[in-house]
Amino acid sequence: MRAPRPRVPGADYPISRFTLANGLRVVLAPDNSSGVVGVAVHYDVGFRSEPEGRTGFAHLFEHLMFQGSESLPKLEHFRLVQSSGGIFNGSTHTDYTDYFEVLPAAALERGLFLEADRMRAPRITAENLANQVDVVSEEIRLNVLNRPYGGFPWIDLPPVMFDSFANAHNGYGDFVDLNAATVPDCADFFERYYTPANAVLTVCGDFDEAKAVDLVHRHFEDVPYRPAPVRPSFSEPWPTTVRRLEKPDALAPAPAFAVGWRMPDPVADLPGYLAHVLLGQVLSDGESSRLQSAVVAEAALATEIWAGPGLMGGPLDARDPDVFVLGALHAIDVPADRVIEAAGEQVAALAADGPSEQERARAIARFTSGLYRENDSISARTRSIGSLELLHGRAELLGEIPQLLEQIDGHQIAAAAKTLDPTRCAILTVVPGAIQ
Repeated sequence: MRAPRPRVPGADYPISRFTLANGLRVVLAPDNSSGVVGVAVHYDVGFRSEPEGRTGFAHLFEHLMFQGSESLPKLEHFRLVQSSGGIFNGSTHTDYTDYFEVLPAAALERGLFLEADRMRAPRITAENLANQVDVVSEEIRLNVLNRPYGGFPWIDLPPVMFDSFANAHNGYGDFVDLNAATVPDCADFFERYYTPANAVLTVCGDFDEAKAVDLVHRHFEDVPYRPAPVRPSFSEPWPTTVRRLEKPDALAPAPAFAVGWRMPDPVADLPGYLAHVLLGQVLSDGESSRLQSAVVAEAALATEIWAGPGLMGGPLDARDPDVFVLGALHAIDVPADRVIEAAGEQVAALAADGPSEQERARAIARFTSGLYRENDSISARTRSIGSLELLHGRAELLGEIPQLLEQIDGHQIAAAAKTLDPTRCAILTVVPGAIQ
């Protein structure tokens, strides 16, 4: 008689929510063991929502939101958080932009005031805009232009994979577009997307729930209502052929490639999406995974290889369309197609027979362990809860994902492997300076 399958424990992340009259959605996730509190605001605008001719605008605007407000001068936000012993940051993603603080529990009101203050009226001036265009331009030089594999693959694979401007363009931005941005452009972007009706406020950590509700009303209720923009569909047909792009990289020490396939809609078909998550785990997570053992350890065709959902931010960090990526670094004397073929053999084997029960269980355990480990910090948990609420309407998914993964069987993982069709994909190859 087969022993019962061990169950992966779920996480207990208590969630409550309410909505203010101005449309702001509020999620509360108390954890009184933490001693700190996280405050985050997720706005439903990211790279995909940028207007044509304004590449990098969402990221540029994220920077502007730290340049003071009608109530606070430049750098005062930083000073108020750091003098409280807290940390803060913001980030721009494919489908959202987030801002957060993590503070001692006693400083909850300070965090709420700061986020409400810049939601109400950031300081958008010609001086601030020019300054932040320079900052973002320098960031691009540092992180993309002057770094080996800069922007690989999240900047360079989408234009191979997609046809529409929204899905294909460079979210970091083009220097010409960044320098063309105007104060009226910024004011219009704020009016359109930075309305409370287009945002989710998350409070997570050590706080009294009744007091937090009162403070949220006190600081956010008078932020003026503006209707949330209607989000267009960004869907487009799946590739029907192999699409290729070769990118020279003078700084890269070795060749690399990234192969992209479309994935099921993570909102409309979450089980299909999660099957691809487990497929990525079986293929490349850990030394005993299929690609690590067969392609790296045994065949010595690649020095590094990975597979899984998401161009940036990992699984469940974007709406449809999302991308499953197979990537590798390999030796100069090994053709990229040889590595891709070897990886394809492992994918084909999974498509034909599925994973073993041991592989499936290990994939679930490793992914769940990583999920718990990452979200043990209030900083990460606050942002995860906010993004899941915004993208899926269900912050509870953070605690439910382990059980949802347990419901994915080997046949579903095999079906996911079948979608990685080698005749319908996008292939980006990086040619290093040594062989140009």
